[in-house]
Amino acid sequence: MPRVTDEYRAARREQILQAAFRCVARSGFHGTTMADVIGESGLSAGAVYGYFRGKSELLLAIADRAIGSIDEVFDHLLADGAAPHPADVLRTALDALMSVGEEGVDLTVVTVQAWAEAVRGGEVRELLSPRVRHLREQWVEVMRRYQAAGHLGADADPEDAAKAMVGLIPGFILQRLMLGDVTADGFTRGVRTLLDS
Repeated sequence: MPRVTDEYRAARREQILQAAFRCVARSGFHGTTMADVIGESGLSAGAVYGYFRGKSELLLAIADRAIGSIDEVFDHLLADGAAPHPADVLRTALDALMSVGEEGVDLTVVTVQAWAEAVRGGEVRELLSPRVRHLREQWVEVMRRYQAAGHLGADADPEDAAKAMVGLIPGFILQRLMLGDVTADGFTRGVRTLLDS
């Protein structure tokens, strides 16, 4: 029997994940079954379950993909001790989040589904909470550096500011999906105006 390469396994995992993106974007997390993902992927049930044991693992993989894209933004923008403007960090993070997924699949729709499921508590919340906390810690570092550069008041708490910055991400996504008149450019321009005034 031929040996399965790491590249082959990665390609099959990605095929399943993209199928899950499409299903959740179309039917919501609750409305999506593993059978839907199996059918959408074009693979056998055994192949799909060989990579993901259930919907919770798929949700975790989706969250990792979304948050992983944002992690790269922070790693890049905070390299070499840089102190980027929080609006620039937010803009780059939003662009990264919106670029994840294949053509025709808006990962922000899937992200909202994941949040809704996490609000219900249980395993999904347990899986996603550490990732959101990590995102908030990255924002704390951005705000500490912004403060050290003299752009945030000395009496300001960078942790409180970071919580507000994290909250802007779902705020942008929900307005964009519900109203359709919000762009990353205009939104972050507004954030810059608020921070610089």
